[in-house]
Amino acid sequence: MRIVVSGASGLIGRHLVAHLRNGGHEVLTLVRHAEREPHEVQWDPSAGRLDPRRLTGVQGAVNLSGAGVGDKRWTAQYKETILRSRTESTSTLVRALLALAEQPQVLVNASAIGAYGDGGSAVLTEDSPRGGDFLAHVVQEWEGATAPATDAGLRVALARTGLLANPVGGAFGQLLTLVRLGLGGPLGSGTQWWSPISMPDELAALEFLLTHDVSGPVNLVCPEPATNLAVTAALGAALHRPTVLPAPAFALRLALGEFAGQTLASQRVVPQVLQDNGFEFRHPDVAAVTGWLARA
Repeated sequence: MRIVVSGASGLIGRHLVAHLRNGGHEVLTLVRHAEREPHEVQWDPSAGRLDPRRLTGVQGAVNLSGAGVGDKRWTAQYKETILRSRTESTSTLVRALLALAEQPQVLVNASAIGAYGDGGSAVLTEDSPRGGDFLAHVVQEWEGATAPATDAGLRVALARTGLLANPVGGAFGQLLTLVRLGLGGPLGSGTQWWSPISMPDELAALEFLLTHDVSGPVNLVCPEPATNLAVTAALGAALHRPTVLPAPAFALRLALGEFAGQTLASQRVVPQVLQDNGFEFRHPDVAAVTGWLARA
């Protein structure tokens, strides 16, 4: 399958490109810099520039572009960057795909379980209502930017990724470092639900969405979410390190600002659509996810 990937230099993108190529797919990558390799295609999503002719023969697309939500404090300016980086890249890619004489079969567009807001202890599926906070608004606009592709008959899968478990980057990368130093512990009360997914399952799920007839919102999380306290304890057990030092909620808010609310939010999300369509997880629960993370 000939696939174009945006956000290919990001945490997920780097691994996904290698995963797809190892699986026998041909992968083009969208880049902002001058093209250096035959597989690179230059674009400027903020200016809406992407030459459709460079995508000739593409059968599928994966859009992973967007500024990191945890990379900087959420000033008004950075919140605008978070939103615009997602909607502009999505709109630019969609326009180019629709301009092709032979349109691709599928667009897999990144999204997030932030769509649901703080759900408390309620089990959240793809049919659950949206939340009302900033990230839920971002997801609504982000996913909405794919509407022209859906209207044109493309199959569009909205990959709502949960907390990505990877040794480097993201909340798990930071937590892993603290636990290895013996400084890990629950965040806030620890009673909030976390819905993680291991990097291998994330990559396999994205490929699954490219190659299977699945559309609409799809939760990319392991089937058995757990509380933050249970996740931290499982990671400590896997690394044989104590996890008794809690990080109080007020300290997180002081250090992270508004983004701390996402760490403390409770999201008990399950991957109903993936399971209904026969996807098999390598790491189906928190013990398996943290065990892989400790070995990775």
